[in-house]
Amino acid sequence: MFKRIMAVCFLLSTALLVKAQSVSDMVEEAKQLEKQMKESEAFEKDKDILKIQPTQLEALNQASQLCSRIGNRQKNKEDKVNYYNQAKSYALQALKADPNSPDANLSMAIAMGRMALISGAKDKVAASKDVKKYAELAIKFNPSLAQGYHVLGKWNFEVANLNAFERGAAKMLFGGLPDGSLQNAITNYEKCRQLDPAFILNYYELARAYKENDQQDKAIDVLKKALTLRNIAQDDAGIKVDCRKMLDDLQ
Repeated sequence: MFKRIMAVCFLLSTALLVKAQSVSDMVEEAKQLEKQMKESEAFEKDKDILKIQPTQLEALNQASQLCSRIGNRQKNKEDKVNYYNQAKSYALQALKADPNSPDANLSMAIAMGRMALISGAKDKVAASKDVKKYAELAIKFNPSLAQGYHVLGKWNFEVANLNAFERGAAKMLFGGLPDGSLQNAITNYEKCRQLDPAFILNYYELARAYKENDQQDKAIDVLKKALTLRNIAQDDAGIKVDCRKMLDDLQ
């Protein structure tokens, strides 16, 4: 009897080990697919992982951030909203699994930021508060997290450019928003560039901030640098097109 029990325990432990190894391999496959700029395939792999292990943190964060990026490429607002809601859902699950995870907080900041950009005044202001909250938490838990500074830079840029109606909604609903400024946006974007010099989207947004701040020469330098960088993400080629258009307008 004892030998039978031991045999069953051995088989169960072996099965669990194989399962763990399988999930680990799948996580690596998903990462490689993203590096190969196959984001839809990477997202499908993440969903397969989460069917096996629903709290797998890397898969939850990758799925969330992929949904935010894929959603941003959709032409139809309804499709965008669908992806952004998925991004938020995965981020919530990641935060539940580990509230102190820098990447989970970043995932939520990105998801809420994307949703804010396509929302009306009331929802935009509400989402904006969450963007700042989660971006700052991401940086708190990992001060070297480049994208955390990028999102905070984007928050400052958008708040600095709120129109009178949106500012009125913020004051009425929440007593106002913390001050956002172009200079703070530039500072955050430059910090991101220092931490991750290959992040092409950050160059584009930094150039926008410099342009808006009447620092055209710096915007031009940033755009020229962006165009020399190697594409490492699926959106990079399109972002470079936008960089070239802005550069042509400035020169």
